[in-house]
Amino acid sequence: MLKIYKSENLRVQPLEDFETRCWIDLVNPTDDEVDTVLEWSGMPEEFLKAALDEEESARVESDEGTTMYILDSPMLVDAEEGDKYSTIPVAIVYNNRCIVTVSLQSNPVFAGFRSNRSKVSTSKPLDFILNFMLENAKRFSALLRQIDKKSLRLQAELHKSMRNQELIELLELQNSLVYFSTSLSANTSVYGRLSRVSQSSEEYQDLFEDVQIETRQATEMCSIYRDILKTTMDAFSSVISNNVNNVVKRLTIITILVAIPTLIAGLLGMNVKLPWGMSGETGSPFEFWIILGVCILLTTVCSILLVRMTDKVRIRTPKEVKKKRRKD
Repeated sequence: MLKIYKSENLRVQPLEDFETRCWIDLVNPTDDEVDTVLEWSGMPEEFLKAALDEEESARVESDEGTTMYILDSPMLVDAEEGDKYSTIPVAIVYNNRCIVTVSLQSNPVFAGFRSNRSKVSTSKPLDFILNFMLENAKRFSALLRQIDKKSLRLQAELHKSMRNQELIELLELQNSLVYFSTSLSANTSVYGRLSRVSQSSEEYQDLFEDVQIETRQATEMCSIYRDILKTTMDAFSSVISNNVNNVVKRLTIITILVAIPTLIAGLLGMNVKLPWGMSGETGSPFEFWIILGVCILLTTVCSILLVRMTDKVRIRTPKEVKKKRRKD
């Protein structure tokens, strides 16, 4: 998709045809659209196609009067399993003719430019780039807050019942934070080129400082949320492991208790002569009930011993420790 805009008095308006000092927005362009922009702008073809690679890294390049800035931008992707967070490269290429932006998906920051929520000038490429960097860093912060809220909601649901769906979503959020952290670090490395330009011009110095502050804040937020989510995942992993151990412990106790009457019945059911007149016609009519009572008695005694043994090994919660101290 190819659209052309131009600012007048800091208000961006759409154009029907190319004009100098305009802004050309390319979203997942076709080969014909790229060829048309090449004819209008005279920019190198590799610059216009660089951002079409999802794995393209953030960097700055210049060639024959054309400068390209590639930055990572956060995106909220609607998927069948739910919302997912990722980053895509966005290229801002400019020369003395125009500004060209290239991305694989429509970018919300550029949508803000088009609706004039953010004031930009298409005749000043550095002003355009710095405003994009500022709004892009703010969008990182906004999506990070969404990730934090979603993480808290999933944790609250996991406290009620352990389900795989919530754990998978938490893992996806953790992966998203890794992408965001990597992208913020890559974007910060691009700012070095702009720092020299902004220091030489007072017009852009304040704007560049705002970009640095917002990016630093987003980086710190991402680091904090990433550490919290990592700790949470480790805690839930320990809880799940503890739950599995408890289930295995109960099954082991049940197996031992069931084995006691099975052993007694197996011994008494052998085709041999048994003591105390427990076989043949001379046996007591209460033999069955006597054997059943012995089985119940032994099973009860073993169950009490096993419960006491496991209770000593079990890790008590702080509340249970306080109660025990009060009793003592």
